[in-house]
Amino acid sequence: MKRQSYHKKKKRLKWMKYSAFSVVAFICAVAVSLGALRLYAQIAGAPPLTATKASVFLDSNGNKIGDFFTAERRYWVELDEVSPYLLDATVAVEDKDFYKHNGFDFSRIASALLTDLKTQSKAEGASTITMQLARNLYLTLDKTWTRKIREAFYAYRLEVFYDKNEILEAYLNTVNYGHGMYGVEAASRYYFGKSASDLTLAESSLLAGIPKGPSIYSPINDYEKAINRQKVILRLMEDQNYISDEEKNRANSEEIVLKNEQWAATKSVAPYFLDAAWQEAEKILAEENRNIREGGWIIKTTLNQAHQKAAEEAVNDNMPDSELQVGFVSMDVKNGHVTALVGGRDYEKSSFNRVTQAVRQPGSSIKPILYAAALENGFSPLTYLDVGETIFTYDNGRATYKPQNVNGKYADGEMSLAQALAISDNIYAVKTLEKIGYEHYRDMLKRFDLNYTDADNPSIALGTIETSLYDLTNAYNMIAANGQKRKATTILSIKDASGKTVYEYKKPKSEQVISEKDAFLLTDMMTGIFDPVFSDYSPATGVSLRPRMTHTYAAKSGTTVSDQWLIGYTPSITAGVWNGYDQGKTLSVQEDMAASKQVWIDFMESINKGTPNENFTPPKGVEGVVIDIETGKLATDSCPKQRLMYLKTEDIPKEKCSSFEFFDEDSWNDFLDLFPFEAFKSMFN
Repeated sequence: MKRQSYHKKKKRLKWMKYSAFSVVAFICAVAVSLGALRLYAQIAGAPPLTATKASVFLDSNGNKIGDFFTAERRYWVELDEVSPYLLDATVAVEDKDFYKHNGFDFSRIASALLTDLKTQSKAEGASTITMQLARNLYLTLDKTWTRKIREAFYAYRLEVFYDKNEILEAYLNTVNYGHGMYGVEAASRYYFGKSASDLTLAESSLLAGIPKGPSIYSPINDYEKAINRQKVILRLMEDQNYISDEEKNRANSEEIVLKNEQWAATKSVAPYFLDAAWQEAEKILAEENRNIREGGWIIKTTLNQAHQKAAEEAVNDNMPDSELQVGFVSMDVKNGHVTALVGGRDYEKSSFNRVTQAVRQPGSSIKPILYAAALENGFSPLTYLDVGETIFTYDNGRATYKPQNVNGKYADGEMSLAQALAISDNIYAVKTLEKIGYEHYRDMLKRFDLNYTDADNPSIALGTIETSLYDLTNAYNMIAANGQKRKATTILSIKDASGKTVYEYKKPKSEQVISEKDAFLLTDMMTGIFDPVFSDYSPATGVSLRPRMTHTYAAKSGTTVSDQWLIGYTPSITAGVWNGYDQGKTLSVQEDMAASKQVWIDFMESINKGTPNENFTPPKGVEGVVIDIETGKLATDSCPKQRLMYLKTEDIPKEKCSSFEFFDEDSWNDFLDLFPFEAFKSMFN
């Protein structure tokens, strides 16, 4: 018994020694870690609290066209130049223990970490104001563990070298308040038309709620959500004894007057273009392991100011007095450089870029891509199909599809590919898809860098797969470039603050998306939309523009219930126009439905005014012949509907049309009945 007691006592002492050793080891480890952290902070020094330098934009000729901070970033102000209400509101909602902790709120971090582990995500945040400042100044917004660890190190250094007021001041001058406004002074001027020092409690609490989600809680984007968040902040301020119940109620009842319409949205040239250029530059710099937030960049863009002016004038002159919106982009055929871009009617009212950000159904403007696949799979411009009213079955006979043409009419009999493209016949397009197969069409969409679907639905022949105007115009630009690969770009070069060239545009290696012959045939067929000779049950879709044309153009229009498209080109420039409503409502007013064509032709005629006409040059193996539109045979003087058309040499017809071919069978028999002699009739039967 004593022996057993002795062993138990010995075991207990051993455990106590081990526990004491573990505690001491842990304390030593923590002390060493803290010492090492402190040593690291001292060696690294104080991270700068300065705001990044303005980044300058240049046009393609090297002229300054704007800078990133002129209308988008901050006016640095000191804490005593900021309303005390805003200081209190910010601390109350973002970090109530800001003045108590040393940069880290460990209870919030533990809670967030537990949530992240449960959900297997990194969505839950526990960033203090110090940590947010570290992220705003030095890091990206990526939700990775590496970034969070780096954020913690920066936050520690900030707390070591700066006092709380310096940290809060830097935070308020760098945080994002939406609509390109960074910092309290810029935000206060933008939303309320006043300095940050003059903000009321109601205005301060509203402003303090925006940084959590600038696109969500902006009172301009969603007033109701902004007000609901303002109420939450006022309640937090009361709970934390910053304000009384009476002050909270008075602020809740105060009418908020927004004055953002008084803000000059930008004094820069082409604000939508500059937004797109900034986003592209951000991606380019990330590939070079540089952070665009460094600032001080000199970004030379592809903008052609003459083209931009022509585009803006075309939009201003032709947009009706309605809610109709617009997207416009032009690209250089030779290299894919974006020469002009208009992302909407008014950047001040909406910075949403309808060229790069909006995705809509392109309607019939997708047909040149479908017919590119057809030309590779046995079709020619003179491939005739019956385009009468047709019901298609698919999904192994379980579903049907009955396409209609825009005017509800159908052709009486067969029609060539060239004519079907000119008048935008929908039956022809769906039959083409059926004949060549879905896989060939999908492959062509991929080659042109366009969205596609794995579903075999005949409606995709008529443009039901959504795409952006930017991407579809780029696809047309490849056709214009004789079928060569093009990648639209807004950036020519980027230099850093020290003048070192970080990036310079290099023309990519030549790559054919489609053959030069097929690209030319598509181009020639797209000149047909302006030619009345192709008119049938419906006029050629661009014939209304013919009286205004002084140059040769190839183009295709597209129509859905809520979208109007027109994309076309010369041998030098490609331009695309989209019109529709942001809400996607039905287009029904004729003036709204006609705008896209007028914007497009105004631009093309403006930039080509006074210049010689550029003709599309056929490649070797493609020949021009005069064709009878009705029969697809070589035209003679007796054929009334004829046109010069280009075909591959092997596809040129051998037969000539004759005047007799213009009688239908019944009319021809009636004609023969006029003659009583059977021998005479037999000569023609």
